[in-house]
Amino acid sequence: MPARRESRTKHRAGDGRPGHSRGAAGVAESDRPQWASPLGGAPFFDSPGNSASLRVLLLNATHEPLAVVPGRRAVILILAGKAESVEDRLTLMHSAQLVIQMPAVVRLNRYVRIPYRAPTAVSRAGVLRRDGRRCAYCSGRGETVDHVVPRSRGGGHSWENCVACCGRCNTRKADRTLDELGWRLTFLPGAPSRMPTGGLWLNDDADPAWSRWLNGGTAA
Repeated sequence: MPARRESRTKHRAGDGRPGHSRGAAGVAESDRPQWASPLGGAPFFDSPGNSASLRVLLLNATHEPLAVVPGRRAVILILAGKAESVEDRLTLMHSAQLVIQMPAVVRLNRYVRIPYRAPTAVSRAGVLRRDGRRCAYCSGRGETVDHVVPRSRGGGHSWENCVACCGRCNTRKADRTLDELGWRLTFLPGAPSRMPTGGLWLNDDADPAWSRWLNGGTAA
């Protein structure tokens, strides 16, 4: 009796098995990052470097900054008719039916009421980050915090009186005032921009595309 012949047929890419069709790059469609459109239909696919790593500034209907959200969340808000883009990026999102330009800033279509939160307390880390670790006197690297009007001379511990300072300027200034030294500030200190929820908008966390709205601008 002839021996039973075993099948040695190998599965090939694109053999029609459900969920395993492969593109030219040899990547299964089921393995690609995807997320469902709120409008139904085919899912969107993230192109490399797209919304998974992008952040979008979310504005209230009054153009007041509310939060920073992931790119995919911002696109879903737009598709659901809950927000509109007021600043776009060059990056595109693709699906089988739509191509959408990624937003950098989106504005809610309806006003969201935010409970009042007390102002953020002054801290060393907050002052250094607000000033970008730049000395307020010489523009060198700020390593510590100095009171512009020394506390021994009646100066308060406030955002307006605290600045980043390098060790050299801090030692030279000691408990003297700027008038006594003949010094001038390189910038005017003040309370940092703050989200309605209480968090700080920190210089090193902000996208340059958001500057118009973080500085009080509005859409044209």
